[in-house]
Amino acid sequence: MLEAFDFVIFGGAGDLALRKLIPGLYRASREGSLPKDARIIPTCRNTQMVTEYKDKVRAAAEKHLNADEFVVADWDKFAKQIFPVYVDIATKDEHWAALAKLMNDGNNKQRVFYLSTPPSVFSVCCKHLHESGLITNHARVVVEKPLGYDGKSAEEINSQIAEYFREDAIFRIDHYLGKETVQNLLALRFANGMFEQLWDAKSIDHVQITISETVGLEGRASFYDGAGAARDMVQNHILQLLCLVAMESPNKMTADRIRAEKIKVLESLRPLTGNTVKYNTVRGQYVAGEMAGQAVPGYLDELGKQSDTETYVAIRAYVDTARWANVPFYLRTGKRMKQRFAEIVIQYKEAHKVYPESAGYVTPNRLVIRLQPEESIKIIMVSKDLEKHETHLRPVSLNLNFADTYKDFYSDAYKRLMLDAAAGDASLFIHRAEVDAAWGWIDPIIEAWQRPENKPHGYVAGSWGPQASQQLLASDRRRWFSIDEVLSGAEQEW
Repeated sequence: MLEAFDFVIFGGAGDLALRKLIPGLYRASREGSLPKDARIIPTCRNTQMVTEYKDKVRAAAEKHLNADEFVVADWDKFAKQIFPVYVDIATKDEHWAALAKLMNDGNNKQRVFYLSTPPSVFSVCCKHLHESGLITNHARVVVEKPLGYDGKSAEEINSQIAEYFREDAIFRIDHYLGKETVQNLLALRFANGMFEQLWDAKSIDHVQITISETVGLEGRASFYDGAGAARDMVQNHILQLLCLVAMESPNKMTADRIRAEKIKVLESLRPLTGNTVKYNTVRGQYVAGEMAGQAVPGYLDELGKQSDTETYVAIRAYVDTARWANVPFYLRTGKRMKQRFAEIVIQYKEAHKVYPESAGYVTPNRLVIRLQPEESIKIIMVSKDLEKHETHLRPVSLNLNFADTYKDFYSDAYKRLMLDAAAGDASLFIHRAEVDAAWGWIDPIIEAWQRPENKPHGYVAGSWGPQASQQLLASDRRRWFSIDEVLSGAEQEW
């Protein structure tokens, strides 16, 4: 049973807190996972915000929770555990002392400080926590991405936090790792012999990892133009998913053992530098197009200035280990794409052809792990068409949709990760060495992109990205996976 704890949210009135953190803690309360004596302490930037906070957060919860989740009686019970306070992160004044008194007067030993703030204030916030006597042996700090702009800046941020918190008390969050389907990937691999025996270069042709977004800048123009898709998505989310697919089995499912195996994967990534970047990566930037029947502007129109920042990335990567020898990992992410989804596709090698061509195209088997918007696992296999007397082969899908299987299933990655942080379970958080290794692989790619010949390709908003991305796979006689194409038989049409 989780012990009672104090959960302090710096930036408690910000977008992340209102959309994800408070609703996630409410879900924990409803399901009985939140100890009744736990206290949620959001910080606000002025006293008026403190006064209005509970009304504001209730309105946000009603908006962002699923329709059947918000129950007035449940919310009223949960709201009694919320204690908003006024704290100016940048100024060490009497309000920090008031926060310390509030926490020290309570009985909760466990305390979590969630920094839902820009990384530029991580250091000063940790400094004030230290000077206020708030960092105890039972204190932990949770920090959001992006953790740095490159390897050097990430190292500086990590070093600043490490002045005040031990490494085992620093929880670097990547919400993709909290998704139930992502966690289930480990169970799928290491608790099912039939998959683990077929999880290597002898059986697998290639792997695809895609995070496709339909949104544009959405008010993040200044941040996004300074980052781009590689820093915003590839360096963290996509490489973390790659690690879970490619890692060896730890001898125990503990945080340290899992992290050690992930670091081995990152250190085994084949370096992409100089000219190899040109032939193994594609950058894109969306131009004006149409989304859901509505005209949308291009990236430069939204930004209001010229920029070579990429909104789309595709990379052909290799993990140079015996298990994955010469198996390509195709990674892609983009904004203003045709459809919003995130998925991992394990494509197996084609079966030996024993049926005549007249029986139809024998599509390769795939394991498709969908992370969003729904969470599901599909196995694409070949079956005889039972509606025809003659032998005709067709691809079919075996589906496990979590929402259908688990009737009360609500996937909430932030809920899971916040409770894990309170419990001191770092299994789904990122170690400092992982951050360093990920930047060590990405930095040379971004550096090579600064060459004039590596400018981003344009792609129409509402499409599947630049044509060069399709060509990247076509040069290997492969194509980006589309379940509609596969099940309709269109895949065989080159």
